[in-house]
Amino acid sequence: MSLVRRSSVFDPFSVDLFDPFDSMFRSIVPSSSSSGSETAAFASARIDWKETPEAHVFKADLPGVKKEEVKVEVEDGNVLLISGQRSREKEDKGDKWHRVERSSGQFVRRFRLPENAKTEEVRAALENGVLTVTVPKAEVKKPEVKSIQISG
Repeated sequence: MSLVRRSSVFDPFSVDLFDPFDSMFRSIVPSSSSSGSETAAFASARIDWKETPEAHVFKADLPGVKKEEVKVEVEDGNVLLISGQRSREKEDKGDKWHRVERSSGQFVRRFRLPENAKTEEVRAALENGVLTVTVPKAEVKKPEVKSIQISG
């Protein structure tokens, strides 16, 4: 990981972390109604994936997104698909914008689930701007060991 500095020396947040491999793990679906930079900014929303003894848990920060604007699907039997869109704020003719930093547009993220995922029991909840997707895990069957009598 390397550091990239911004041009302003007076900016108190002048150091950004840069990960060159970060973009390899993102899927971006361009929106026809918004510019590419807006879509890219929203599509880079981070998603955490943790595994507990009972389930795989995905958490995504989606502030300002309504549950009607998000889709959670399982495709091809074992690929979790999280997609949606955040609409751009309506502009009134008399408004004068000084800064626009919140992003809008479409996003798509795909995760290949492991074999132990119970894809028919996936649950999703959106609360306080955080989407939580829970994929229960199947119990791992321990191999059955059968003793064989040795004759002789």
